[in-house]
Amino acid sequence: MRREIAFDTETTGLDPRNGDRLVEIGGVELINHVPTGRTYHVYLNPERDMPIEAFNVHGLSEEFLADKPKFAEVAQEFLEFVDDATLVIHNAAFDMGFINMELGRLGLGPFPVEQVLDTLAIARRKHPGSPASLDALCSRYGIDNSRRTKHGALLDSEILAEVYIELIGGKQAGLALSVEDEADYSGSESRRARVPARPRPRPLPPLLGEAEIEAHRAFVAGMGEAALWRRYDAD
Repeated sequence: MRREIAFDTETTGLDPRNGDRLVEIGGVELINHVPTGRTYHVYLNPERDMPIEAFNVHGLSEEFLADKPKFAEVAQEFLEFVDDATLVIHNAAFDMGFINMELGRLGLGPFPVEQVLDTLAIARRKHPGSPASLDALCSRYGIDNSRRTKHGALLDSEILAEVYIELIGGKQAGLALSVEDEADYSGSESRRARVPARPRPRPLPPLLGEAEIEAHRAFVAGMGEAALWRRYDAD
């Protein structure tokens, strides 16, 4: 079983090293590239003011966030939700910079890099020279993002899950029969899952009647002893 979390955050700004903080976390669980319906979502009190530039992006005001939990209060439940799943993130360096900074404040170690998959990097490899923003990829793959009037962590995670599935090959990517048969998309080259062909449980009925079969035999007989069709009749 391959478990992944399509993941996104919203923040007070661009750089956690300059005091910017998380204000929203959203995640959508995928099992074998298929959404399960299980999600994680929380608004956070950043314990600081909200710059107007950030408010214009996500619409989360200082007043709205004032009574929301601090990251320290939800860290354990967040880590339990993620567990050992791969975090699928668009522009992973940004979101993981904030998550790992918050974990560091609590004396906890960062997520290992091998637990993070960056869809921005995948998109740039797959569509070199083309726009690779989440909105651009929605347009490319025909994914409805009309609800995205403001950035929101859970909504963006839901959209990202759809984009990710398209990036790795579309809906058929979730049809692998076992972990061993799944494609590996973490490296520089992807491998398609190989699903073995299975025999039909019941043979299809013949499409030719006895009259058609006899007419064919008479036609072959008229072609002489060297006719290629005689080999098939013999088989």
